[in-house]
Amino acid sequence: MPQPSSPDRDLGFYFALSTTGIEMVAPIALGAYLDSAFGWSPWATVTGAVVGLVGGLTHMLIMLKRREERQASKPPRDAP
Repeated sequence: MPQPSSPDRDLGFYFALSTTGIEMVAPIALGAYLDSAFGWSPWATVTGAVVGLVGGLTHMLIMLKRREERQASKPPRDAP
């Protein structure tokens, strides 16, 4: 059974998860810039959206899996 972690550790984890939102939005913004600069509309924005979605979700799932494994490997606090 997973043990509760400290509020500071949880806060850091939530901040790390929030960076995936930036990872999802940055490629879209870059695509929109490239579309306006080179007249590729809408292909760079669409490509940025796909790359951002896949990359952000993959990173989020990896982070969640690592956290789950870390919590499962910890011994219970009541154990000697």
